[in-house]
Amino acid sequence: MKRILKYLGLSILVLILLGVIAGFIANQPLPQGESGPEADALARKMEAAVNKPAWDSTRYVSWKFRTGTAYFWDKFQQAVVVEWGNNKVLLRTTDQSGIAYVDDVEVTASEEKESLLQKAWAQFANDSFWLCAQMKAFAPGTTREIVKLEDGSQGLMVHYSSGGVTPGDSYLWHLDETGMPTSWQMWVNIIPVGGLSFTWEDWTNDEKGHIAKQHTGSLFGVPIVDLEFPEISSAKNPLRPLWR
Repeated sequence: MKRILKYLGLSILVLILLGVIAGFIANQPLPQGESGPEADALARKMEAAVNKPAWDSTRYVSWKFRTGTAYFWDKFQQAVVVEWGNNKVLLRTTDQSGIAYVDDVEVTASEEKESLLQKAWAQFANDSFWLCAQMKAFAPGTTREIVKLEDGSQGLMVHYSSGGVTPGDSYLWHLDETGMPTSWQMWVNIIPVGGLSFTWEDWTNDEKGHIAKQHTGSLFGVPIVDLEFPEISSAKNPLRPLWR
């Protein structure tokens, strides 16, 4: 048994070392691009391809992320319901205040409530970015550059100096000839390997703005599940308790 455990431990160590080595090999430096009117024009082309005006006029969006966290987002009121496990948070995205519940009982203890609010915000900031990053090329704190890709085409680099929970991240969009995103590469603070690539595919084709429901990477995928654009009355808005 000791010999088996020894070999098992060595096998796990080898796999970890191979993963680290593969990560260093795959790591790519952040490419340098050129900012200016041409970069902004390419970003506007992407916005037109994904029908950003339609997205901007859409009020309600609901979906589930790959982790199982469920969202109901009222974009006009800048508020979202975030549900995971036995937790539910009604969150104002402007200042991260709101109401938290555990097993449908409101949490009043300040420390526990604040922890749930911050976790809900961190999840929403990340998961909604996978939903609609294509609509955020001109978000506050962004700069844009054109990057020449290996195949000679132009990519759109968007740098985020503020916003979300990890400011300083950068994303290089690969676009088709119409400006529709096909994939992106990421340089983000929480991942030590730069340039990881994920596809943007399985696009919706409706009047709410185009959303990619699948992102496939080399190790795992990031699906957008049960995506809907509900049409509900204000009386049935689950975020109503925030405004009482």
